[in-house]
Amino acid sequence: MLKLFNISKTFNPGTITEKKALKGIDLELDDGDFVTVIGGNGAGKSTLLNLIAGVHSTDTGSIFLDGLDLTDMPEFKRAKYLGRVFQDPMMGTAANMEIEENLAMAMRRGKKRGLSWHIQPSEEALYTEKLKLLDLGLENRRTAKVGLLSGGQRQALTLLMATLQKPKLLLLDEHTAALDPKTARKVLELTEQLVSQEHLTTFMVTHNMKDAIRYGNRLIMMMEGRIVYDVRGEEKKNLKVEDLLAKFSLAGEMNDKLLLG
Repeated sequence: MLKLFNISKTFNPGTITEKKALKGIDLELDDGDFVTVIGGNGAGKSTLLNLIAGVHSTDTGSIFLDGLDLTDMPEFKRAKYLGRVFQDPMMGTAANMEIEENLAMAMRRGKKRGLSWHIQPSEEALYTEKLKLLDLGLENRRTAKVGLLSGGQRQALTLLMATLQKPKLLLLDEHTAALDPKTARKVLELTEQLVSQEHLTTFMVTHNMKDAIRYGNRLIMMMEGRIVYDVRGEEKKNLKVEDLLAKFSLAGEMNDKLLLG
């Protein structure tokens, strides 16, 4: 479903603040893969996600999604193929619009839009059904302004909007980092439910090792712009936090040796 070949990215090249964020990344995601991506600050996790989304352009390499070449496609054109949930709960929704208007906007993603925002009765029934999945009582508040919702409610709504029109790839950029632990758990459980029900290919960046182990069928560890560990299936299921910490330590030692060499 997703294929990255020789992806590199350097910010501020030729300056004192030059940063080589990604160094020759090769990666393939199969249809239905739920991949969690971990790494320290500056490892390249969010940069890689942003390159897939089209926020940044690549210096080298190619990006293909379901056989479609995205490499030079602008961000607004990629949006019809991608669902995305941001770290900031305020970024994925329009605060001054009603809940059902936000859902209607997501429903019309990638389609030609007229001047009317009229919501058909069939859409109302669909939005009510989908909102019930969140188990937050929002199906009874469809006409409430989104700005009145809590951060957790808005993030859950953003997740629903991102998957309303089944995307070819769902991008989750530390989408629970700004939430309290209880709300974060609720949003992650909802994420797992939607990904499973819709058979979504998913790329989830997280700092939380427990979440990276618990969710998804595959785990990728990044360090200093490279993928240093890629595990899936039964091996991933048997992972513990201690194992990941050992991998981080080993990868760090290997990197130190490369630098000294």
